Amino acid sequence: MPQNLELYITPEQAADDEKIRGIVKNILGQNIGHIQKIKQSIDARRTPVMIRLVVDVNHGDEIFEPLLWKPDFPKTQKKKSAVIVGFGPAGMFAALRLLERGIQPIIIERGKPVRERRRDLAALNREGIVNPESNYCFGEGGAGTYSDGKLYTRSKKRGDIRKVLEIFVAHGADERILYEAHPHIGTNKLPHIVEAIRQTIIDKGGEVLFNEKLTDIVIKNNAVKAVHLASGKEIATDEIILATGHSARDIFELLHKKQIAIEAKSFALGVRIEHPQKLIDSVQYHCVTRSEYLPPASYSLVEQANGRGVFSFCMCPGGIIAPAATSPGEIVVNGWSPSRRNGKFANSGMVVAVNELDWQKFKEYGPLAAMKYQEEIEQKAFKAINKNLTAPAQRLIDFINKKVSTTLPECSYIPGVEATGLDDILPNEITKSLRQGLQQMGRKMKGYLTPEAILVGVESRSSSPVKIPRDKETLQHPDIKGLYPCGEGAGFAGGIVSAALDGMACAEKI
Repeated sequence: MPQNLELYITPEQAADDEKIRGIVKNILGQNIGHIQKIKQSIDARRTPVMIRLVVDVNHGDEIFEPLLWKPDFPKTQKKKSAVIVGFGPAGMFAALRLLERGIQPIIIERGKPVRERRRDLAALNREGIVNPESNYCFGEGGAGTYSDGKLYTRSKKRGDIRKVLEIFVAHGADERILYEAHPHIGTNKLPHIVEAIRQTIIDKGGEVLFNEKLTDIVIKNNAVKAVHLASGKEIATDEIILATGHSARDIFELLHKKQIAIEAKSFALGVRIEHPQKLIDSVQYHCVTRSEYLPPASYSLVEQANGRGVFSFCMCPGGIIAPAATSPGEIVVNGWSPSRRNGKFANSGMVVAVNELDWQKFKEYGPLAAMKYQEEIEQKAFKAINKNLTAPAQRLIDFINKKVSTTLPECSYIPGVEATGLDDILPNEITKSLRQGLQQMGRKMKGYLTPEAILVGVESRSSSPVKIPRDKETLQHPDIKGLYPCGEGAGFAGGIVSAALDGMACAEKI
């Protein structure tokens, strides 16, 4: 039986498997067989910074099986199928789970395959042209394809996280994600992995329909019967997994129009904050220059300010700020990192919790009120400059001091930034809490409040502003048999792994 060991070693030792083997051998004082890494994390509380590594040691000749998940699917039952709307993480993993159960998934994706999608992203970044059906949120892989590939989740009780990670490894991800405490794939590698997952789905009997947009759900006697697509196609089905993501506003409007119950939901609103990566490294690692054996440093910050949560979200070491608008006439920003995280800057969403009182002026829209509140602010950010996708920005120190910046530091946001008072765009209830929260964070993280930092607006798509209810046991909509609200867009996930787990859970119910 393998022996479990916990090691505290230097970053240089952790980077060398032979040095790890030597350390283990010295501890156990005997010949050892295969060593498998179970969990690896950085302990930056220590000076110097150390690596905590948990390993299993085999004393025999047996080699640990690196992957338990295998793409061994039964033959699909053509008479049994289910429609999946949306090909993001929830939709992809729902499809894989259906195939494991011998059920054919028919996937409808409004956007394009990942390779074609790149051209629309180039036009978005360089020319400010927003294709409403193909952007950072819509297209093969959904927002997950270009959301950095963070695979950390707190959803420990929602399903088999290891299985999700193994599926990614089986399709090309580095095996490091199986043991790193905060696994990350990288935006440059995700497209190839997404394509490989699609190919598995097709090879095993699934169907993927790109450039096909859901326009209606046929319901009879409170049960799903078919879906209508913008192309004119109708697909008969008794079961739909609705995994359309947090930005598919037309789907929320369709459900509301059809009087299918939905609810306004709290979300978070704020900015992207960007610092030089060297500064974050020096603060987090307590050093002048980061060791070559340490990854670019990250951070996670949470405060309470004026009765609201203020928190960092989707922190991207060595990354860039990207335009995430899904319609013309709005400014939305997000962030991502390549696999090496070797960029000059570190950015993070810095957002404030929004509550029901905030969207009261839109109460005439009923369950769409929070969405309309979100939409108005994104449009206001666009109108503040009205120059393609140029984003409003302010030095962090100037924002704290309620002063419009006269100059701005270098920024990774490719469409460009322009000095603007963010108080003129974000509601007072947001800026008041954001300002206080940032000051509190600066007192805890020395060096965080610096003239070198820039705030770029607006970060408004941290989660869905609408929740689609479902029964806890069946995972179906309480009023519509065969309709499975799923993933971030339905309000049941918050990231790649939790969306994947939710997709598999809905598929399992089918």
